[in-house]
Amino acid sequence: QVQLVESGGGLVQAGGSLRLSCAASGSIFSINTMAWYRQPLGKQRELVAQIPDTGSTYYRDSVKGRFTISRDNAKNTVFLQMNSLKPEDTGVYYCQAAIRVLLRGLNDYWGKGTLVTVST
Repeated sequence: QVQLVESGGGLVQAGGSLRLSCAASGSIFSINTMAWYRQPLGKQRELVAQIPDTGSTYYRDSVKGRFTISRDNAKNTVFLQMNSLKPEDTGVYYCQAAIRVLLRGLNDYWGKGTLVTVST
């Protein structure tokens, strides 16, 4: 059993910053790729940023230069630093991780989400 718990969401004015965190816990053998998705109200979930265990990161075009994804492998935690926030960044942000569970193979796990609201 694996749990992902996001934190750091909230209300911020346009141009401000937030830092999201997601901590994984449970019977974890190793964590491969970790990612952040978001879902604006009434719209489809979209990939925001992705960071593999080894290799280059990915950012969707609309957040490049503003968002930074990072991870702390010792703490099984992934972060999303969000700067210069815009109203269109508003949505529920979900943490996702590909995790090898003890006695099992590689599976995808999702957090329950944290709400980010950017006001004007």
